[in-house]
Amino acid sequence: MNSVSIGDMAQSFHLRRQNAELKTEMMRLTSELSSGKVQDVMKHLGGDLNYLTDIERSLQMNSVFTRSAHEAAGFSAAMQSSLSYLQQSISDMSSDILGLGDGSNTYTDTHLALKGQAVVEGLVSTLNTSVAGRALFSGSATDRTTLASADIILNDLRAALTGQVTVADIETAMNDWFGSGGGYETVAYTGGTSHMSAFHLGDGERVDLKIKGDDAAFKITLKSAAMAALSADPALVLSDETRAAMLDRAGEISLNAVDSLTVTRAALGHAEARIEDASIRLTAQNTSLEIARTELLSADPYDTIVKLEATQFRLESLYTATAKLSQLSLVGFLR
Repeated sequence: MNSVSIGDMAQSFHLRRQNAELKTEMMRLTSELSSGKVQDVMKHLGGDLNYLTDIERSLQMNSVFTRSAHEAAGFSAAMQSSLSYLQQSISDMSSDILGLGDGSNTYTDTHLALKGQAVVEGLVSTLNTSVAGRALFSGSATDRTTLASADIILNDLRAALTGQVTVADIETAMNDWFGSGGGYETVAYTGGTSHMSAFHLGDGERVDLKIKGDDAAFKITLKSAAMAALSADPALVLSDETRAAMLDRAGEISLNAVDSLTVTRAALGHAEARIEDASIRLTAQNTSLEIARTELLSADPYDTIVKLEATQFRLESLYTATAKLSQLSLVGFLR
């Protein structure tokens, strides 16, 4: 019978290769045991990666929608805070003016005019608020401020009111200034003509925060505050009766401003509720997808331990065989 023998060098190479393979297998099994995840995904899934690919894609899209929802939540919260401040400011001014009644005098009128100017300045500052470098109320032009400065606005309004002597004429001039093509659109408002892009909250779901600095609620708020502020302006050369009547009218308009801001805040509150619901849904979906991916890629700990012990036994047996072979000598062979 013919026999085939393996040379010493070939045998040595064969043993080293087995040793390397067993060590690699030990490292793989140890890693799977510690991490709980398989290393060879392709083999574990039998070459079918479609389900895993779908899960990974869904997780990636969820991450995008989650970031968008988080950004939308930040914008809407900042908007709500700004609207709350404006509403409180104009409400306080309204209460002070209307609560004065027949107790009007030069001192109180001047004080209320100064309060009106403070409200104008506060409105401008609030509408020019930005979040993460993006203007809140400038519509699509998030890189620009929403309103010109309070001084520019009041100066342009003052010029429009010059020569008017009655409250009716003054209000007509102000209506023109706040109307289409008037000073508010050409001088005061510096934002974009279109609304801010919608925030995507899911596949086919989005929320719009359509609140811009040229909305009617902000116009009427500024109108009432500016009327109060300019009532004591010496450049307009108004009679005491006209000034007092301007303050009264400013107080009446401010009530409508409060109502308009309430409506705007309610619409924004609805958007906030949708954003919160979407955030909760996205978190739940993400958790479910993570669980599905973990289950798909998880390594059976019992099976891993059995394989690890078997591999360790084979490695120890290989070491024993290698040690015995290394002790062979010519003298021992001849005996």
